[in-house]
Amino acid sequence: MTDSYQTIKETSIGEGFYSNKRSKFLAFAHHVETTDEISVILKNYKKRFYDARHCCYAYRIGTGYDMQFRFNDDGEPSSTAGKPIYGQIQSSKLTDILVCVVRYYGGINLGTGGLITAYKTAASLAIANSIIEERFIEERIIYTFAYPILNDVMRIVKEMNPKIINQQFDNTCEITLSIRQTKAHELRDRLNKLSFK
Repeated sequence: MTDSYQTIKETSIGEGFYSNKRSKFLAFAHHVETTDEISVILKNYKKRFYDARHCCYAYRIGTGYDMQFRFNDDGEPSSTAGKPIYGQIQSSKLTDILVCVVRYYGGINLGTGGLITAYKTAASLAIANSIIEERFIEERIIYTFAYPILNDVMRIVKEMNPKIINQQFDNTCEITLSIRQTKAHELRDRLNKLSFK
């Protein structure tokens, strides 16, 4: 089981440009994690490129069962824009990404094949110009314990090195940890064994 995935860096916006028969295709790749973020970015592009004929896009967010994806042709012939853009996201094996391609029409029809090539190429350039990073799927563990075993708990935390999200030490203590999914079972096991000491 893998607990990692690839996405583009939050601080990087990959850009791509493709031109054919005077039509211009401007592509932008963004790191996104929610559909709300996507809506805001798309609204901004439609406003910024208000004089463009089409603003097509595709996105994929999440991993495994939680994965969501969508593509949109924005008035181009069916499956000539959004689907080729999404195909580039898939072949790059990326998630948490939005690729938007804005088209300025040059007055000459490109035909189905020409459109597919244009959107695919622009999207692939935007992805190629992005900074790609590996991230890990993490699991949260909330552990409640009695104060006397605090040192034992902290020893395990030090050895397994999860992120400490929250901690509260009193007569009854509680710690919230985040760790790579593949290590979560071991951490939970080790902490639970302490309760039976």
